[in-house]
Amino acid sequence: MKMIIDVLTVILPFFYLVTVIAYGYAFIPKKPAAKKFKTPLLITTIVVHLLYIILRTIYFVHPPIISVFEILSLLAFSIAASYRIIEIRTGIKNTGFLILLLSLIFQTISSLFIQDLYEVNPILRNNLLGIHVLSALIGYSAFTISAVYGLMYLLQYHNLKTNTLGIFFDNLPNLERLEHLTHNAITVGFLLLTIAIIIGVAWLPYAFEEYSFLDPKLLGTLLVWIMYGVGLFMIKLGKRRGKQIMKLAISGFLVSIFSLTIINLYFSSFHNFF
Repeated sequence: MKMIIDVLTVILPFFYLVTVIAYGYAFIPKKPAAKKFKTPLLITTIVVHLLYIILRTIYFVHPPIISVFEILSLLAFSIAASYRIIEIRTGIKNTGFLILLLSLIFQTISSLFIQDLYEVNPILRNNLLGIHVLSALIGYSAFTISAVYGLMYLLQYHNLKTNTLGIFFDNLPNLERLEHLTHNAITVGFLLLTIAIIIGVAWLPYAFEEYSFLDPKLLGTLLVWIMYGVGLFMIKLGKRRGKQIMKLAISGFLVSIFSLTIINLYFSSFHNFF
């Protein structure tokens, strides 16, 4: 099994590279062959990456969430999986190049520097924690994708206003489709973050003798959840459209980053057990 894990560590960046190239060819020159093979390539890459995550979990007896480089690999998978879910929900498949490039970068860094970890905090051997972290990462990845779509929307809006058309204008979805994509990305992220919160709250009392639901990390996550939840409710009521949705996507993403970095590193009391 260790040999298979080592081989997958090496070849995963190449899977992502081929997938990104296929999406790139389909996005810019619109090659028919690339359009035909890009989605099967993405699905194959996701399946291979999922196998890699499962094998590492089994062999090292802990979810791959210990080191920064394990987290980067999970993040690469999360972005790819989130993007595929959005493709399925929307049927729009010509924005993958810009999104999956992030997965390629994260997995390449992970494969270059990841190490074998056998001795870890017993808390981190709980597979429920792995599901909690993976759900949260896929949710935050979907929020990241929504912010990228928000930036695409603003770029398209600017191009229309200034009449500065070009290759991006020709190949990006129109404003209505970008709004649809952003809405779906926010929805996927909100649902996955909800699952992560439910698992985390249920698991917390069993994992720690001393804990507080007023922990800054929990409050930060709750703030992100409320922001997107209220935003989705307003969209449902028809009170947020167009640029307002993009502002939600981008501002929510910035709050998410603050929660994941500053709050988690400097204020959280029980999330720092690495």
